[in-house]
Amino acid sequence: MRIAVVGSGGLGGYFGALLARAGEDVSFLARGAQLAAIRASGLTVQSRLSGDFTLPVRVTDEAREIGPVDLALFTVKSYGLEAAAEQCRPLVGAETTVLPLLNGIDATERLGATFGSERVLGGVALVTAAVAAPGVIAQTGGPGMLMLGELAGGISPRVEQIAARLQRAGIPASAEANIMGALWNKFVLICAFSGLTALTRLPIGPILSTPETRELYTGIMREVEAVARAHGVALPDEVIERTLALSSGMGASERGSMAHDLLNGRRMELETLNGTVVRLGRAHGIPTPLNFAIYAALKPYEQGTSG
Repeated sequence: MRIAVVGSGGLGGYFGALLARAGEDVSFLARGAQLAAIRASGLTVQSRLSGDFTLPVRVTDEAREIGPVDLALFTVKSYGLEAAAEQCRPLVGAETTVLPLLNGIDATERLGATFGSERVLGGVALVTAAVAAPGVIAQTGGPGMLMLGELAGGISPRVEQIAARLQRAGIPASAEANIMGALWNKFVLICAFSGLTALTRLPIGPILSTPETRELYTGIMREVEAVARAHGVALPDEVIERTLALSSGMGASERGSMAHDLLNGRRMELETLNGTVVRLGRAHGIPTPLNFAIYAALKPYEQGTSG
């Protein structure tokens, strides 16, 4: 299977490296220091789940050098999705499947506008991974799972085929009959986890061990759940309890992606996460004061501070 990884940061670098190690034909799109380091020294993964390894990989900053692929894996930040999609038109041919693994709930719709919704699957990644240094990916938490499925529901042969390829690469992958429900389940988690670790500048351990911030964390999730149900999304009755248990099972030192971006002076996906909850809440008449507090407090930092 010919695979292109669009975005060679933590997520794309980790999953792409596992696929390449398993013998898949993987090409990476990268830029700047990441591109230069991978070209010079290969891609290094440091992982609690998959071990540490370095391997030479094909990397470029030009999609036309790769050409049409079987699977285009989009792992860019959500605020750069449209620009990345436009630049990556040469990757998508008549038989290409597009799989976004982004935070938020609207990447499938946005990629469908460029490539056609029939080419796009829904995808959910449950892993904590980041660029530790140019060319080096550190996977530090999460089960490393991928879930994928057809936007219209049900299990299709292409979803089963891609899931099997991922599994052969050592990636716990599942074909989901209700991928939109899975996307919203993760959204409930990440709005609280990423939003509150950024707001407090603390990892998840102290947040959940302090009764007041634990209550705040739960309240953020309940607002997202209410918005999801008003939006017509069927979530399990016990979604809050399950998500709180998942959060409690994380390493005490783990932080969400927005917290890492904030602490490193980078642009954050604030609009994609808590900002979306606020906007959808207003559209459906659902109060979201806790998500608004996170959104408003972090808004001055949204564009980052690094030069």
